[in-house]
Amino acid sequence: MTNLVVKNCGPMTSLQDWGRIGYQRFGVSPSGAMDRRCLAMANALVGNAPEVAAIEFMNLGGSFTCDGGSLHVALVGAGCTASLDGKPLEPNTTIVLNEGDTLQVGHPRSGTFAYLAVAGGFLVEPQLGSLSLHPRSRLGGLNGAALKAGDRLPCRPDAQQGAPTHLPLEPVEEPGPIRVIMGPQDDYFTEEAIRTFLSAEFTISPQADRMGFQLDGPRLEHGRGFNIVSDGIVDGHIQVPGSGLPIVLMRDRQTAGGYPKIATIISADLGRFAQMRPGSPVRFRAVSRDEAVAAARRQKEWLGALPSALVPLRFELTTEHLLSTNLIGGMVDAHAPKIPDHTD
Repeated sequence: MTNLVVKNCGPMTSLQDWGRIGYQRFGVSPSGAMDRRCLAMANALVGNAPEVAAIEFMNLGGSFTCDGGSLHVALVGAGCTASLDGKPLEPNTTIVLNEGDTLQVGHPRSGTFAYLAVAGGFLVEPQLGSLSLHPRSRLGGLNGAALKAGDRLPCRPDAQQGAPTHLPLEPVEEPGPIRVIMGPQDDYFTEEAIRTFLSAEFTISPQADRMGFQLDGPRLEHGRGFNIVSDGIVDGHIQVPGSGLPIVLMRDRQTAGGYPKIATIISADLGRFAQMRPGSPVRFRAVSRDEAVAAARRQKEWLGALPSALVPLRFELTTEHLLSTNLIGGMVDAHAPKIPDHTD
């Protein structure tokens, strides 16, 4: 058995895949990767389907060793750097870990979430069809918990093959304000509150985690009170409690809530929003349902095209690499007699 062994990592490092789909009616949060774009990119580099579980880093990195063979892994997201036994690695590439090698993952520099995928995925038993950790219910992850030093993640040894590749892309992003569809309870707010929501600048509060991001900024006035009959929640819902400060509900959200939702972030922009750090400014722009569907389709097409965008990894022309490569395609002796050409 080949294992990826955790030497150290941050407290919010966990296994995350596409999420636990189909159980919300039972009160089970979907969870899942906060930025599906980066998860899909890391998986493409090691030959996995986009939704396969990977290690998600939040704000901090970690270090890992390979035990029992070799592993093909890939790190993508948030400007994280990586080094292999102290040697820096090129971003967005397949990394080959041989037995005893140590991979050091740096902390995110341009976002919050990064992903480390391994070829073939992890041989961990799913719970309700997913490996995604939901800490509050202790579902998923490794034994229902986040990763910690000493954990051993079993991997498929038969999947560790193929040439290392590079993905010369960054996650596709629409510049400008985060796009939203208004509602479903925008009628619970005054016209002034709607105008403020769509024109003012908010900032990401330090009170932000996988469950929700609270926003600082102008308070939004309710026109019909701030309590409703609890209804279903989806990723990206923006609820406004009695304080008037919006809260964007994320992957580990509750499944139902009793505060009115002024708007919903469209799925194509949710990964971009998730990568915003505390203190980052954010504005919102309302779009139609048709625009939201078109954006979702474009992102789905981009995700589907990732495998075709892979290119062979450029090797640094070191003496060690040259000596390990057969560069001779034949031998010629300039002083040897000419062989007669009988076609003359």
